[in-house]
Amino acid sequence: LTGDFWGPRMRRNIETTLPTQYDLLESTGRLNNFRRVTGQCDAPYAGVFFNDSDVYKWIEAASWAQVEGPIPALQTRVDAAISLIEAAQDNDGYINTYFSLERKGERWSDLRNLHEMYCGGHLIQAAVAHHRVTKSPRLLKVAQGFADLLCQLFGPEEQGKRVAVDGHEEIEMALIELYRETSEQKYLEQARFFIEARGHGLLGGDFSVARWGAEYFQDHAPVRETHQLCGHAVRALYRACGVTDLVLESADQPLLDVLEKQWTHLTTRRMYISGGVGSRHDGESIGKDFELPNARAYTETCAAIGSVMWNQRLLAATGR
Repeated sequence: LTGDFWGPRMRRNIETTLPTQYDLLESTGRLNNFRRVTGQCDAPYAGVFFNDSDVYKWIEAASWAQVEGPIPALQTRVDAAISLIEAAQDNDGYINTYFSLERKGERWSDLRNLHEMYCGGHLIQAAVAHHRVTKSPRLLKVAQGFADLLCQLFGPEEQGKRVAVDGHEEIEMALIELYRETSEQKYLEQARFFIEARGHGLLGGDFSVARWGAEYFQDHAPVRETHQLCGHAVRALYRACGVTDLVLESADQPLLDVLEKQWTHLTTRRMYISGGVGSRHDGESIGKDFELPNARAYTETCAAIGSVMWNQRLLAATGR
């Protein structure tokens, strides 16, 4: 990985990209969103409701960049960001700066659209990366606090919990990664609950008048009955990643068979020859079979990353 192809790119990532991105987290107010929760900043909330996730993904990237050893210039900024996150977490484990202050009464009120578990999933993945690289438990403790809250609130109705899923998949693979890091079985079971609960109309809403239907959220059918990927491309691929992680931890052959059908259908009918996924600009969605226009191809970078992550997991599951 230090050769002529990857070596210069890795150095550029460490020396230029990651520092520049951190500067952008500051200049766009993303870090101030955490500061305002603890009274360090009196500016209004900056940006859209999922902005916390950008901070978490930066920490994840900056952590993996140090896998060969500490890089002081990066680690100083990682530590500073973690301090802000620690200070912004509620006593019950909740953390999401969009809902921390003036919208506190709206928590968990719009799981379909407002990405609370999605942001939490990116927090968990950042924490796992940070812990694996540095062995520091700081961010992992924050992530476990949030995950424990999810386990307390969401689950089977017979356990007195809320039966619900998030509108944007992410939490599923994050919880399984947290299980791998901590050996806490409850995180694996929580991921299994979210995966199996999806596709039963839990997101609600009148899809008959919505711009995008239930397929957009992969809420149209249970995963074991879904033999083709459809809807929002990133959501669909993140779901596939979480399901494959579940297969890797449970040896569920019927579920792996479903994934194989999804993969074959996607790669032979709904993927560009370049590897791009998600042909529709409208809804950032996977199109119908062979709906692969050139000039209007959307093929979002996030979907390409999701495809890489899914293929890596399928390689681990199948050896192919």
